Amino acid sequence: MRNTIPWAEPTLWGREEEYAVDALRSTWISGGPYVDRLEADFARYADARNVLAVANGTAALHLAYLGAGIGAGDEVIVPGFAFMAAANMARMVGATPVFADIDPDTWCITAETVAPLITSRTRAIVPVHTYGNVCALEPLLALGDESGVLVIEDAAESIGSKYRGRMSGTIAPMGTYSFHATKTITTGEGGAVTTGDDALADRMRLYRSHGMARTRYMHEVAGHNFRLTNLQAAIGCAQLEQIDRIVAKRGGVWAAYTTRLQAMPGLSMQKIEMDVDPVMWAVGVRLDPAHYPQGRDAVMGQMDALGIETRPGFYPASAMPHLYGPQSHLPVSDALAASMLVLPSSPSLDDARIHRICDALASLAG
Repeated sequence: MRNTIPWAEPTLWGREEEYAVDALRSTWISGGPYVDRLEADFARYADARNVLAVANGTAALHLAYLGAGIGAGDEVIVPGFAFMAAANMARMVGATPVFADIDPDTWCITAETVAPLITSRTRAIVPVHTYGNVCALEPLLALGDESGVLVIEDAAESIGSKYRGRMSGTIAPMGTYSFHATKTITTGEGGAVTTGDDALADRMRLYRSHGMARTRYMHEVAGHNFRLTNLQAAIGCAQLEQIDRIVAKRGGVWAAYTTRLQAMPGLSMQKIEMDVDPVMWAVGVRLDPAHYPQGRDAVMGQMDALGIETRPGFYPASAMPHLYGPQSHLPVSDALAASMLVLPSSPSLDDARIHRICDALASLAG
């Protein structure tokens, strides 16, 4: 449909084409200097000691688990409502994902929802910073210290967001990011892992590149190929040059939506606590069935007919027993998943299109 507002669209802000062509002409199209530069630039931006660029955000989680030695018989606590990469990668290394409910306002896990789930088999807690919000990390880190459990931040959706002045993904011992096409900065696909532990970083570098370190074709561990290409990294370097502009644009989109949506009956937005300075990746709203009796899925269809692409919230773990086995009812996660609508959230959105989206949503209320 002409004049459709897409849910997300990548924006090329500066020298992406120039750097990609430079990488191509250099003949360094797999690894190469742009990969090194992206790691160094991102480390400076996030104030991270070690940054490992990888093929995508899911590979970043997989690599983090491998580096931490998580495997068969272990348990990893993840949110019941979130993108399920953290749960899926637990399965991939032989561990069992254990699902914690979320806070009804922030839509993130908390120390209170996680604590009852810790057992002698728990090896990691993975707070997912959903939609750009940041989980209350200080209590979660304290809980991890008390229990001897590693905390790994999934900051795929929160690049640039800060918690008490520190960048998300750099506060826990390990953090992971996504550079997917819809994310705050993009390399098309791509991602990164951060850690302040040099030994852990070295171990992850080994797993990232076939388990080879000192001698070519001598495999020290059964590694993967999680490497990012030089072509992709070139795009990421150009994106990072514009990160302040991107963050400002995303902030403007969030502010414009907040002004309109908070005044509309039948909707509730994600709460951002005072400790958090967010860079919102996506704008979600919870629909009150009293105002939207047709239900979330019907509203999505109606918005689509009006030329506005939306998405549902994430499906909860309880909806996927074929993958995770029968799950206990998580009342907040299950209810939010059924009533969530995610609106177009690209940083290129102007006020006119935001008003069009909000007007359309308001027109569908009963």
